Amino acid sequence: MVPFSVLDLSNIPQGGTAADALHRSRELAQHVEQLNYRRFWLAEHHNMPGIASAATAIAIAHVAAGTSKIRVGAGGIMLPNHAPLVIAEQFGTLESLFPGRIDLGLGRAPGSDQPTARALRRGATNSADTFPQDVQELQAYFQPAVPGQAVQAVPGAGLAIPIWLLGSSLFGAQLAAALGLPFAFASHFAPDHLDQALAIYRHEFRPSAVLAKPWAMAAIGVVAADTDAAAARLATSLQQSFVLLRRGQPGPLPPPVERMDGLWSPMEKAGVEHAFSEAVIGSLATVKRGLAAFIQRTRVDELMVTAAIYDQAARLRSFELVAQVRDEL
Repeated sequence: MVPFSVLDLSNIPQGGTAADALHRSRELAQHVEQLNYRRFWLAEHHNMPGIASAATAIAIAHVAAGTSKIRVGAGGIMLPNHAPLVIAEQFGTLESLFPGRIDLGLGRAPGSDQPTARALRRGATNSADTFPQDVQELQAYFQPAVPGQAVQAVPGAGLAIPIWLLGSSLFGAQLAAALGLPFAFASHFAPDHLDQALAIYRHEFRPSAVLAKPWAMAAIGVVAADTDAAAARLATSLQQSFVLLRRGQPGPLPPPVERMDGLWSPMEKAGVEHAFSEAVIGSLATVKRGLAAFIQRTRVDELMVTAAIYDQAARLRSFELVAQVRDEL
């Protein structure tokens, strides 16, 4: 059985607060833990009025403290925004508090716009261009400290924290293969290179001390409800949010609407349909067919499900239905 995991952006609902979003994330993690999902990841985004997980390590601690067995981690930390030592210390602290339950997924995108990226880095020279070297520096901080080592991650040194590389293009697949690390592809919003990236990762993979053979995960959007129509309605929250983001007007997650007619232009509709072309939206039977086809086509070792649903009860129900599909596949 392919294990299922969860990616949560900690969406702030319209009319709600960041505190509401973080509490919703923790409640969802507790819910999917009982449904035997393997991981619960939070993502780093900045200057986004609709996303509450900017301080990703703190959000992970909040979720991990409210759960007991599900793995909790970052999907991901945007490493160009940070010194590798800082991330080693943060995740060393998390692993010390929640041993055996912390994952560290790394991305090279800024997770924000360019002015925000500059504000985060304060003119530092680190950028996406140094990402491979930064990953290896971070890996080194997790190795046991040796006598005379000038700089150590405390806590962090000697802790076995799984590092994943994330990607929405071919670069991440190539780097994950070269370093012998697990790889997660962001097909929930960038589907174009999914199949090619997986093929490259598997073909070029070099065994490492942490992974003997490739382990590929793909993230996709899944919205499940009792009927196809109900699921389609729930999905309009994300569709509205994506349109506003593309217009340069990001904001909280809006409530669903009966139809999107008049809320997007034909070009915007085409953009949404392309970005979410891998998404599976519908009833139990529809979701089962869609996920079975996706898993058969991609041969992923693990599936990561994400769902930006305005109503918390509907969101919890969606993940229940997806877990039922998982158990039937």
